[in-house]
Amino acid sequence: MVIKPKIRGFICTNAHPAGCAAHVEEQIAYVKQQGELKDGPKNVLVIGASTGYGLASRITAAFGSGAKTLGIFFEKEGTEKKTASAGWYNTAAFQNAADKAGLWSKNINGDAFSTELKEKAIEAIKADMGKVDLIIYSLASPRRTDPKTGETHSSVLKPIGEAITTKNLNTSKRVIDEVSVEAANEEEIANTVKVMGGEDWELWLDALKQADVLADKFKTTAYTYIGKELTWPIYGHATIGKAKEDLDRAAAAIKASTAALNGEAYVSSLNAVVTQASSAIPIMPLYISALFKVTKEDGTYEGTIEQIHGLFNESLYSDSPRFDDGGHLFQNYKELEEGVQARIQHIWDTVDTDTIDALTDYEGYHNEFLKLFGFGVDGVDYDADVNTIAEINNLV
Repeated sequence: MVIKPKIRGFICTNAHPAGCAAHVEEQIAYVKQQGELKDGPKNVLVIGASTGYGLASRITAAFGSGAKTLGIFFEKEGTEKKTASAGWYNTAAFQNAADKAGLWSKNINGDAFSTELKEKAIEAIKADMGKVDLIIYSLASPRRTDPKTGETHSSVLKPIGEAITTKNLNTSKRVIDEVSVEAANEEEIANTVKVMGGEDWELWLDALKQADVLADKFKTTAYTYIGKELTWPIYGHATIGKAKEDLDRAAAAIKASTAALNGEAYVSSLNAVVTQASSAIPIMPLYISALFKVTKEDGTYEGTIEQIHGLFNESLYSDSPRFDDGGHLFQNYKELEEGVQARIQHIWDTVDTDTIDALTDYEGYHNEFLKLFGFGVDGVDYDADVNTIAEINNLV
């Protein structure tokens, strides 16, 4: 099949297997170029391992530290008539590269929120890893079924307190317009916290502790984005922000419950980057396009792999980790510099449809969006006939 991107609004409904593989190889090559991580992890569980920051974490651990990795994800396999999800192709490519490098790696596809999958992961850890010394929590899901009650909760992307109307880059029409979003009610806020907050992260660590598969002095981190004033109305001070605040509660609870193991639990604050999740959030395409413009001019641009390798090298496995005022590992310090934010604000205030390309790096944003699904990657022949079916080796 010859595969071209099929874009609907803020999502791409197909993926390119060769392009996804090439994108994974680009990230692996970056990590290898940085050299070996000093005192890095050796046995790593990545919950949400197939795309974005989770995939970058798995690549960094494996190819930067030689770690064994167990990846958890929920992805769709391809057929002869339909492509797999990008995360499926990413994982197949990662596993092929790990096999070639002689790195131990296994994969579990399923609902990470379920008790059954947690038990399956623990069985794999006991059988082949012994104990894990790093647990990455990087799930992005619009809904979650509570394993205790069986109730399914859905998240919303809404402000809290009052409705907002704000500038927006409409990626479907490629115009600057406005978007209005109604305020969330209390039930919507609670459901969003239930889906995107720290409860499941805490359940994972409880299960691992009870099964005695946590290494002494293990580390665990969940990822967040906090941002500044421009994004607060729809992100930091909105329903998703309230959920992310719950990660702080969970981090404290995990640290307290694993005190006997001297475990470390952190929330890591990362850059705004193009992911499948961020593309769905109103105002983020315009904000990220402006951010890219400024950071590329300054030579400080970082994508997912640069952010995560920096997090591992500068904070998670450093003698002098960097923290923000809220106690999070602070990796997005370059984005939040006052001068950078002031220039982004100026772009925001002045850009219109006619000046999108001149004032922002929307082209860069769009290219990164396409690469999430394996399109627009250098060296890939997109006119070639490719096999839509890709096997994931070592699928548990």
